[in-house]
Amino acid sequence: MSFWKWSVCTIIAFMAFTTTLDAEDSVATAAPAVFQAADIAWMLTSTTLVLMMTAPGLALFYGGLVRKKNILSVMMQCISLMGLMSLIWAFYGYSLCFSGDLGGLGIIGDFSHVGMLGVTSTWDGTQQIIPAQAGTGIPKLLHFAFQMMFFIITPALICGAFAERMKFSSMLLFSALWGTFVYCPVAHWVWSDAGWCSEFNPQSAYRAFDFAGGTVIHITSGFSALICSLLLGRRLGFRQEPMPPHNLTYTAVGAAMLWVGWFGFNAGSAGSASFLAVNALVATHLAASTGCIAWAVAEWVVRGTPSVLGACSGAVAGLVCVTPASGSATPLGGALMGIAAGLGCFYACTTLKNRFAYDDTLDAFGVHGIGGLIGALLTGVFATRAVTGKPEAAGLLDGNAAQVVNQAVAAGAAILWAVIATIVILKVVDASFGLRVSQAGELQGLDISQHGEEGYIFH
Repeated sequence: MSFWKWSVCTIIAFMAFTTTLDAEDSVATAAPAVFQAADIAWMLTSTTLVLMMTAPGLALFYGGLVRKKNILSVMMQCISLMGLMSLIWAFYGYSLCFSGDLGGLGIIGDFSHVGMLGVTSTWDGTQQIIPAQAGTGIPKLLHFAFQMMFFIITPALICGAFAERMKFSSMLLFSALWGTFVYCPVAHWVWSDAGWCSEFNPQSAYRAFDFAGGTVIHITSGFSALICSLLLGRRLGFRQEPMPPHNLTYTAVGAAMLWVGWFGFNAGSAGSASFLAVNALVATHLAASTGCIAWAVAEWVVRGTPSVLGACSGAVAGLVCVTPASGSATPLGGALMGIAAGLGCFYACTTLKNRFAYDDTLDAFGVHGIGGLIGALLTGVFATRAVTGKPEAAGLLDGNAAQVVNQAVAAGAAILWAVIATIVILKVVDASFGLRVSQAGELQGLDISQHGEEGYIFH
């Protein structure tokens, strides 16, 4: 109870703080803007597509992979995070990522957008003031909404690592703390104008390209997922009894939804209806295509048959890998990255996982951690001025070998921070509620033990 009392007091304190801010300050930067209807329409569509990726996309993809006694627990995780993370984003998450720079170190944002100050429209006594997102033709509120969908799906990806064994209450607390102390700082590093490794910061010594979240989303969630799987321990019966996916039809449908939704994820990151969005869409599609085929062929060679699960996993691996490069690499570059992801993630999810025997239930680390890392590094290879249109935005193939170093530094920093912070957060959650369900609850299944419901009722 002490934790919840502390949380409520903190919320009240923040609300009191925001009400003392001068309303004029929140719109001081909202100069008259000309909004572009086409850009707004595309970004509204992209925002919707990214939300669809969490549920039903990820909910079905993950839900089909667990045993039938746990399908509702996975879907509940996805649905509840859509609610919880949205509230955190509105209250302070967006501000920590995209407001000013607290302390001038490029580490974390300040509190100027807490409670959506300076984000929503206001009335100055004579006219409506609509804050614009700098450098775009869209309102800041739309940028807020689009980025909120990223904040929702990222902790949901981690749930794949501890599926079938973490308490629901612990999952909620973990996700809230992880979003605050891992996602928000790394997003500020990479995407804010003042971030220490942001490509938008001309003062940065390590300007890394991350168009749609390879480092911010996939590397952080993937490596945090590995820590979760290690600290929670293996599921009961792991490697002693069969634990096959209970419904690969759900998984295939979920994968297809993720593939479609990823167009909003990547092409929407252009922030406009532009050539950059078109390039991102085509590069994304080709990466998913080659990832799908590469994984299936690898399975065919190694195991004798290509599986539906392998093809779906390969497609997702390709999508993960091309995410940071979709705004700087050509579609052909994206296709080559998809091959690398399909083969690399197949190795991680089979050989590597079997060798070290960690129980990453749904391969969140193998696909998102490894795929995200491959993508971040290869972005430094395939980034080209022909796509970015900027002389300084180029990679190894354009003669800028230093960009590979920049990508490695940013990815390494994100991994290090995600690992350390995740360990601390898990210790806090364990001390608060405990991490795992009881042995009886795990054997019974989380659907009943955590939610009092069954996914399937047979008569």
